[in-house]
Amino acid sequence: MSSREAILTSIRSHLAASVPYDRLETLQDHHPKIRVPTEAAPVSTVDLFKQSLEAVDGHCIVVQSDDELTRILKNFGGRIAISDAPLLKRLGIAPSTGSIFEIDVGITTAQAAIAETGTLVLDATREQHRLVSLVPPVHVAIIDASSIFQTLGEALAFIYQDGNISPAVTFVTGPSRTGDIELTLTVGVHGPRELYVIVNNGPALTR
Repeated sequence: MSSREAILTSIRSHLAASVPYDRLETLQDHHPKIRVPTEAAPVSTVDLFKQSLEAVDGHCIVVQSDDELTRILKNFGGRIAISDAPLLKRLGIAPSTGSIFEIDVGITTAQAAIAETGTLVLDATREQHRLVSLVPPVHVAIIDASSIFQTLGEALAFIYQDGNISPAVTFVTGPSRTGDIELTLTVGVHGPRELYVIVNNGPALTR
């Protein structure tokens, strides 16, 4: 038997031996296993906001009461400035005296937030001192869970529900950052290096 005939004979024998397996594979192709997709557990608006905020290097703390909120605020050391929000005055957080440019921590409220992006919305008509959120190296913002919305459109509709349009609305997404310096991302050049958002998940806070 020549080499060519030996090779062809070997191929024929292996093809014949594989017929039962070919049929089994064909049957499996005609009867695939049914895979039922599993639905992910729904994520609450507060949880989505927390995830989005932490994804941009912000910090999110969820509290259930005024007492818990006050304890957390008093843990921030250094010189403190607060916005004109009545809530902060009611909590008994005393601001430091002196120039805003010597302040370590700026504490404000936020009028709304966007869960998709972890963005805070500060309305100038309610937050009179915008520099409190822009100048100190640490910005602490307080917001009710009920004021966190899924999208930008929902947040703006809430802000403007009384028909009044604020002359200035500040959007804050994580600590200040820029890539202007040789295209290198730098944190804290044009604003706070750290952002803490305290979400009140208990009874609505009085403003």
